[in-house]
Amino acid sequence: MIYKNPKGFPKNFLWGAATSAYQFEGAHLEDGKTMSIMDASIDLKYTDTSVASDHYHRFKEDIRLMNELGLKAYRFSISWPRILPMGRGKINKKGIDFYRQLVAELKDNGIEPLITIYHFDLPLCLQKEYGGWLSRKVIEDFSYYCKVLFKNFGNDVKYWFTINEQSNMFLLPHLMVFNDKIPIEKQKYSMNHIMTLAHARAIEIFREMVPNGKIGPALGISPNYPASCKPEDVEAAKIADDFNTYLFTDLYFRGCYRENVLKYMEENDIVPMIEKGDMELIGSAKPDFLGVNYYQSKAVRYARENIQNPTSSEIIPGLYKVVDNPYLDKTKWGWEIDPIGLRILLNNLNDRYHLPIIITENGIGDIETLTIDERVHDEYRINFLKKHLEQCNLAVNDGVNLFGYCIWSFMDLLSTSSGFNKRYGLVYVNRNDRDLKDLKRIKKDSFYWYKEIIDSNGKSLENLLK
Repeated sequence: MIYKNPKGFPKNFLWGAATSAYQFEGAHLEDGKTMSIMDASIDLKYTDTSVASDHYHRFKEDIRLMNELGLKAYRFSISWPRILPMGRGKINKKGIDFYRQLVAELKDNGIEPLITIYHFDLPLCLQKEYGGWLSRKVIEDFSYYCKVLFKNFGNDVKYWFTINEQSNMFLLPHLMVFNDKIPIEKQKYSMNHIMTLAHARAIEIFREMVPNGKIGPALGISPNYPASCKPEDVEAAKIADDFNTYLFTDLYFRGCYRENVLKYMEENDIVPMIEKGDMELIGSAKPDFLGVNYYQSKAVRYARENIQNPTSSEIIPGLYKVVDNPYLDKTKWGWEIDPIGLRILLNNLNDRYHLPIIITENGIGDIETLTIDERVHDEYRINFLKKHLEQCNLAVNDGVNLFGYCIWSFMDLLSTSSGFNKRYGLVYVNRNDRDLKDLKRIKKDSFYWYKEIIDSNGKSLENLLK
């Protein structure tokens, strides 16, 4: 639809950018912090978190750049093992002090802090002690961690996110630690149930301790298109949405399992242990909003039941498999670029749940070169962001209650699967995977472009809604 009298972004729209602790802070064993499962990962080539972007030592310099950019909001995660080195019990004062200084510096610069409680970095000691998210013991430890955060930062921070990308942690095995003695599908659904309980308990505690705050999840999700108009493919796309999006959002916002997903778990003997009171807790913990991490859409077709040894998590025999979309371009990492898919997703979520939504991550990563005069010409990123923001504005005109947008990422950081070879930032960090160099911060062309967008509240987008 072309709007004759389109409206712009809301007056107090939260123009933001995002990072996460283990990818950005560095100082992974400094000032009392212990290892997380991400710090200790041995499955990936690019997981040296000891320095990362060195934000821990340079946060004031980084926030000055945020101020120059004009950010209205900054989404970051708190490192659980920096706050609680043993996962529970004694609080690390130096960890608390670091985040207090960070929050204060943000607010002094007119930037709204948006805190993510959990972004993949479970304390390694808890993983070794009882298997991490595979044990219900983690719910109590996570609850204690939340209480520490709410007590120390609840008066200063309004917006909170419980868990980042619960939906993706089970599609991407390198974000979790699995027990090789238990079928992985059974572990995934068990971990998901336990994590949902932890999320719900966090909201329950939040309501008591931060009555004036807002809290919700941040999910990595994609719309699923049928690969053809063949009825089996149309049904496969619906099922893919149920398994990869609505399984999670229905638990969060409706307090129940998707019936077809539950039936699938029953028939495959992978139903999680659901104890008395679990569903009541999940159903009572209603989030205030939904955070959406969007990078791509997916096309799916029906998958035969007799597929032998499917090697991808994007194939469920008898239900669906992800296939290439010939109508979309791809990034160098094979991610399909689909700005319109973001509008489709936002409208689908709005129609289903009628809740405020914030884009908590949207961006593109690539190999980048620093010129002799220390510039980074990332026109491809500007084009990507521009097209996605145009679709965000169309979604606002469609009636979606979109209240913020955070680029991933504010500054180059450690890509979980590709290190510093894959750069997402508006600011270049002068280092690579082999050489720390001087870690100098250098503003990319996209930095200046996004500054214009923020300064005009989105009005400087060319050809907006035309």
